[in-house]
Amino acid sequence: MLEIHLGTIDYALLVIYFAVVLGIGYMLRHSTRTSTDFFLSGRSIPAWITGLAFISANLGAQEVIGMAASGAKYGIMTSHFYWVGAIPAMVFVAIFMMPFYYGSKARSVPEYLKLRFDEKTRAFNAVSFAVMTVFSSGISMHVLAKLLEQILGFNYHMCIVVSAAIVLAYIILGGLTSAIYNEVLQFFLIVFGFLPLVFLGLKSVGGWDGLVAKLGAVATSPTNPAGRVFESGAWTQSWAHMNSPSANPMGVEWFGMVMGLGFVLSFGYWCTDFLVVQRAMAADSMAAARRTPLIAAVPKMIFPALVILPGMIAIALHHEVGNFLPKDASGAIDYNMTVPAMLAKFFPPGILGIGITALMASFMSGMAGNVTAFNTVWTYDLYQSYIRPGQPDQHYLRMGHIITVVGILISVACAYVARSFNNIMDMLQLVFGFVNAPLFATFLLGMFWRRATGHGAFFGLLSGTLAAALHHGLTLPAGATIGIKGGWLVGGHVLHTYPVDMAQNFWMAIYAWTTCFVVTIVVSLATQRNKSDDDLRGLVYSLTPRIKEEGLAWYQRPAALAIVVLVAAVILNIIFW
Repeated sequence: MLEIHLGTIDYALLVIYFAVVLGIGYMLRHSTRTSTDFFLSGRSIPAWITGLAFISANLGAQEVIGMAASGAKYGIMTSHFYWVGAIPAMVFVAIFMMPFYYGSKARSVPEYLKLRFDEKTRAFNAVSFAVMTVFSSGISMHVLAKLLEQILGFNYHMCIVVSAAIVLAYIILGGLTSAIYNEVLQFFLIVFGFLPLVFLGLKSVGGWDGLVAKLGAVATSPTNPAGRVFESGAWTQSWAHMNSPSANPMGVEWFGMVMGLGFVLSFGYWCTDFLVVQRAMAADSMAAARRTPLIAAVPKMIFPALVILPGMIAIALHHEVGNFLPKDASGAIDYNMTVPAMLAKFFPPGILGIGITALMASFMSGMAGNVTAFNTVWTYDLYQSYIRPGQPDQHYLRMGHIITVVGILISVACAYVARSFNNIMDMLQLVFGFVNAPLFATFLLGMFWRRATGHGAFFGLLSGTLAAALHHGLTLPAGATIGIKGGWLVGGHVLHTYPVDMAQNFWMAIYAWTTCFVVTIVVSLATQRNKSDDDLRGLVYSLTPRIKEEGLAWYQRPAALAIVVLVAAVILNIIFW
C-alpha cells in the first residue's frame, strides 16, 4: 500500500473543493426550471466555456489515471490517443458533423438517428449508449474509491458511497449547466495540480535526455511491462517501432493503430459519443458549437505532457529502484496507481493537497459527464419516446432527477466490475469497441450517403455489435484469464492471442466497424428508402446548404482553426516520430 500523509492544509483544500463543487450546483438550482435547462443548459453557454467543458468531460479518471497508466505500460505510443486518436476526429466533428447535430435541433445523438433513419435505430443506440455511460462512470468511481483506499486508508465501499452522493447532489441541483461549469473548474485544477508533478519528475530523472536514457534501459530489459526485449527507443518514439506488433510495447502495427485507433475508435468516440457532443450542443449559436471542438483541440494536443509523461517517469524509476509502483492482489504491477505513486514521491504537504484535489476533480468530472449524458438519453430517447410520451415538461424534468439517482446506483455496480483491470484505459477502449465503433460506420453512411435506409442502419449496428462480441469471445490478450477479457465463447480454445489488451481492442473495433459498414450498405441496397430527400434536408451532407461564415474574423472561422490544429498535430507527430 502507498503511504501518503496529508497535512491539515491538504485536508482543508479537499474540503474547500467539495464545498465549491456543491456550491456551484446550489447557485444554479434556479436555472433548471425546464427539461431543456436541465438536459441541455437551454443552449446558452459561450463557446469558450463549452470548449473547455468539451475536453474536460473527456478529462475524467480515465484520462488522468488511465493515460498515466498507459504511459508507464506503453510509453510515448500512448500519445497516439491524442495526436492520432483525437485531433483529426475533433476537427471532423467541428467541420462536418456539428452542423447536423446543432442544426437539426436534435436533443441527443440517438434523436439524430431517429430523424435520419427510424425509431428502431434510435432505440438500439440509446440502449447501448446508456450501458456504456454507466460503465464509464463506474470506472471513474472505482478508481476514486481505490485511490482513497490505497493512499488514505479509507474503506473502499464507503468511498464509493461518498463520491456517488457528491456527484448526485450537484447534478440534481444544477443539471448539465452545473456539470459544465464544474468541468471548467476541474480543467484548471487538473492543469495546475499536475504541472508541478511533471517538472519535479523530469528534474529527478535528468530532464528529457535523462528520461530517454533511462527508458532505453527499460525497453532493452526482459523485465519491462511487456516482458519482451525491444530496441532502446520503444518507450520514447511514437512511430519508429510500429513495423510489427512484436517491435513495440503496445503490440500493434501501424495499420492496427491508424485504422483501429486513429479512424474507428477515435472518430467513433469524438463524433458520436453524446457525452462530448452534448457540451457542444449547449453552445449559444451554430458558430460557437462548431468552434467548441476546435477550442478543445488546443489543450488536448499538449495534455500528453501532463498525463503521459508522469507514467513514463514512473516506469523509469520503477526499473531503476524497483518496487516504485505498487502491485495488485495478483502480484502484477498496478498501473492505475502510477499517479498516486508519483504524488507520494514528489509532492510535500500543501502541494500534495493540490495534487489530490486535482485527482478528485478528474473523478468528479468523469462521473458527472457520463451521468448527465445517461439521464438525457434515457429521458428523451427511451422514456419519452416509448414509455410515457406526451407528458408535461415538468414530468420529464422530474424523471430526469429520478433517473439520475438510478444512473448513479448502476454506476456503483459497474465500479465493482472494473476491479478486474490493472489499466482502466484497456477496459474503456473495450467498451468503446462494442458501442462507438459500429456506430461511427452508421453515422458515416447516414451523413454522406442518402441511400442508407433505416433497416440498413439498424441491422448494420446490430451486426457490428455482434461482430465485436464474436471477436472478443474468440480472442484473448496474452496472460489473461477467460472471462471479461475475452475467450469466453470457445471454452479456452481461443483462435488468436494478442500481445496486450490494447491490441485486442483496436482489432475488435476494426472488425465491428467493417461489419457494420458492409451490412448497412448491403441491407440498404436491398430495401426501399424510408426517408425522402425533403425529409433528409439538414441531415445529409449533400442535401444541406453550406454554412456561410461572412462577417467572422479568420480566427473565428472553423475552417481556418481546423487547418491550424491539424498542422500543429502533424508537427508533434514528426517531432516525436
